[in-house]
Amino acid sequence: MYSNKVTLIGFTGADAEVRTNNDRSLTTLPLATKSSYKKDGKYIEHTEWHRCVVFGKLGEFAATLKKGAHIQVEGELRSRKYDSKKTNSEQTIWEIRVNSILKLDRAAKAAAEDEDESTEEEAA
Repeated sequence: MYSNKVTLIGFTGADAEVRTNNDRSLTTLPLATKSSYKKDGKYIEHTEWHRCVVFGKLGEFAATLKKGAHIQVEGELRSRKYDSKKTNSEQTIWEIRVNSILKLDRAAKAAAEDEDESTEEEAA
């Protein structure tokens, strides 16, 4: 049995971009994830950028996402080759073909609003 499943949680690096190709639209999102490790007593942070590609109805939802949105995506890792005009050579690009998006902003904002309301009630 084989499995190709990727789950990423991060922030969008730009507004979603919608493209139409042969009557088929696709939405692309740059997604940033961070990791850190300790080296010589100092924490080193690393940001990894992921190209996410979304099709169909989910692509329409993805098109509404703006820069800085906190999201979780699930999908599969895909590679594709293309001929680069800049380097006159074949290039390989890795993408996440997304089949699920969970917007995480709302829960964080709702929690912050609940805290504000309870603080106001306690102060009264």
